[in-house]
Amino acid sequence: MSALTALARLRAIRDGVAQPITTVRHCHVAPQPMVFVPLALSGEAAAPLAAMIGTDPGHPRLLVVPQPRNRDLRFAFTAELAEVVLPYVEGFRKDTETVERRGGEPYERCLEAPQILVPNRQGAAFVGLLGRSTRFRRIDGPYPVHPSVPLLGRWLTYFADRSQQPGSCLLMAATEALGLHWATGQSGLEDANLATLVSWIDPPAGMTGAQAALEAEDPLLWPPAGPVTDPGFDNEVLAPAVHAYEEAPTEHSVERIAQALRTQLDPTWRLMWRAVELLRALPEGTRVRERWETDRGSFTRFTERLAEGGPPQARRDGAVGAAARLAGLERARASYDVQRAYDDPLVMAEYRLTGEAFAGTVTAADPEHTEGEGRSRKLRPLVTVTTADPVRQAPGTVVGSPDRRGHAAEIVEISGDEGVEAVEVVLKIVKGMGRGKSPTPGSVPEIGERVTYTSLTDDFQSSAALPDPELTPWTHGGPPQEYVPSDEDAQEEWS
Repeated sequence: MSALTALARLRAIRDGVAQPITTVRHCHVAPQPMVFVPLALSGEAAAPLAAMIGTDPGHPRLLVVPQPRNRDLRFAFTAELAEVVLPYVEGFRKDTETVERRGGEPYERCLEAPQILVPNRQGAAFVGLLGRSTRFRRIDGPYPVHPSVPLLGRWLTYFADRSQQPGSCLLMAATEALGLHWATGQSGLEDANLATLVSWIDPPAGMTGAQAALEAEDPLLWPPAGPVTDPGFDNEVLAPAVHAYEEAPTEHSVERIAQALRTQLDPTWRLMWRAVELLRALPEGTRVRERWETDRGSFTRFTERLAEGGPPQARRDGAVGAAARLAGLERARASYDVQRAYDDPLVMAEYRLTGEAFAGTVTAADPEHTEGEGRSRKLRPLVTVTTADPVRQAPGTVVGSPDRRGHAAEIVEISGDEGVEAVEVVLKIVKGMGRGKSPTPGSVPEIGERVTYTSLTDDFQSSAALPDPELTPWTHGGPPQEYVPSDEDAQEEWS
């Protein structure tokens, strides 16, 4: 937790309401997201119990497994889930755009992509678990399933994998999205409770966030957001209803279970759409659209893989594939952190406290300054910034500015000792001022302008130098065998 977030939490306790820790929204909210609230049977890792799903807040669809230990009923539930999810997902494949790229062939990208919202990180993990338990199922032979089941499993696995990518919004947990933008007066563990988190952010009239959150902890008023259900509900309501179904599997007994589960899902369903409203009320950050374009490109590539008849995702990555995936996640995290800071002065303020960035006022400028003689002469404008922030970068450090994209400057001199009220930083602009003899208008900060500079950069990073899979050293298992899906892939102790 940063110092500013800790301060915001203290202010939330003092004021009785959650405090904003950003000025813009750092996640994409689709025009028509699909909300998915899953419930699982306690003690069964991949046994779906029920789900409420849909894109219309007023018309959710309730799916129920009357006996979750019955595998036939579980896969019938998955087939019903596929009836909802697959048309929604595949509806985005129709409209595409041609994207031109420098030095490469143009390619097609879907104009939009699906977005699935779950209540919490545990819900996202359940999506991955359900995908893993279904994507290898056979549609013929012993114990066949509906043809839509393995296809749904591949999509669920894709969404779950994509949710681990920093900045991706194809599968998004509501608690994480809200916690990224507000600080409450409760612990981070308590923020994982969607009901208490929303209570702090938007308490009812006449109540403080703390009072509303205390009320939201009552499972009778606000049941857990899943996928685990409340033990009291399990023992007193669910178990007798399931037992009655086992004794007499009639429509009445199924309806009894459905009505009981609806009472557990309805409150979370309303909270999910309230979370969507809260997020939509925030202005979108500048670089959110770029990250969504990356999501759209990833979605397009996966649809093409399915169309080409590619095999299901393997149960495990090979050594080289795992290393490449980890390196990609690390690059994405670094890039995401920088983009958030560049989009948001409140996020950048955290880096100003640590000395990785500074903000100040331009007190002197020499936009026509040059270096070298003759043909080697280069335009290198000088700018002096007076700042009260701690400046811990050494002379020679190249810094960028969120106010000017593509702008880069080198620290030439820092005058003033640490601890004084203000220091002067002389910067030499080395990038982003144009190629002419004079700088492009607006490319050089003017005297009196408020500017921010930081050593954080979002420059392109090449992929890690890894061997080809066939050259995997023996210390890492040697070259992997070609992956061919088999019936053994579907054998799981918990499935």
